[in-house]
This record gives sequence, structure tokens and C-alpha cells, in this order.
Amino acid sequence: MAKNYGILVCLLIIALDVVAGILGIEAEMAQNKVRHLKMWIFECRDPSYQAFKLGLAAILFLPLAHIIANLLGGCTCMWSKEDFVKASATRKLAVASLFFSWIILAIGFTMLIIGTMANSKSRKSCGLSYHHILSIGGILCFIHGIFAVAYYVSATASARDHSRHRTPATSQA
Repeated sequence: MAKNYGILVCLLIIALDVVAGILGIEAEMAQNKVRHLKMWIFECRDPSYQAFKLGLAAILFLPLAHIIANLLGGCTCMWSKEDFVKASATRKLAVASLFFSWIILAIGFTMLIIGTMANSKSRKSCGLSYHHILSIGGILCFIHGIFAVAYYVSATASARDHSRHRTPATSQA
């Protein structure tokens, strides 16, 4: 039973990313309920405290899912071209999933921060409109969940395969 916690970790990562995504989309909907005046590409909008709270919660859940996937997935690094050539398919999948999860985290996290800060109480301003920033950040949370789970599964499978294929002579070195 102690070794079969992988499905629970996957469900936790997916749940955190889904909650972050839903909160981001809900923040966008709360932001759209606020009174605003639009003229061409410029827009004057009152901040939405509800959108700010929802966006802030999404900002907290997204990196939490990423941290859990990375800490429990372990380190899957390749330092040279030789490492890449020698690596198994699961290890290559782990590295690719890790790379894409970091990219999606950076973009989604940035979009959630921009959308949330636009709804800060001190930000009643006019300027370029930021439409759909929070909802796109929320959608990226869903995509992040897919890559984070793919990383966790492939990294743990790669580590398990690596430990099975080690011989007693290599484990002493």
C-alpha cells in the first residue's frame, strides 16, 4: 500500500490545477461584471475585489501543484548530448514534460498575476484593455496539470526503471 500512492499524487496535482483554472475563469467572469467604459483599444475600468480574490487564489494553487509534481517526481536532468542519447524513452518524456510544464507555469502564472493586479483596489485606471488575461491563465492551468502529471508519472517510472537495471557492481561505485 505504501508504494501505491502515485495515483493519489496525480489526483492531487490535477485537482490543484483544475481548481486554479476554475478560479482564473471565475475571476474573469467577476471582472467582466464591473462597470467599464471602452473607446477603441483604451478602456477605463473599476477594479473588482471579487476578481482580485479569485485571481489571488488561482495564483496560489498553480505553483503549489507545480511544486508537488517537481518535489515528488524527483530530479530528471540531462547534462549532455550523451545523456540524451543514452536515456530511455520514459526519461526523455520526463525531461520534455518538465520543460513544457515550466514554460506553461511561467506564462500562466504571469497572466494570472497581470489579471489579478489589474483588479487591485489601487488600480482604477484607464489604459490598454486586458481582455481574457485571467481566463487564458486559467486555461493554461488545465494544460499545466496535464504536463505536470505526465512529468510525475514518467519521472517516477524512469527512476523505477533505473533502479531495476542497476547491477550490484554499479551500485557500489
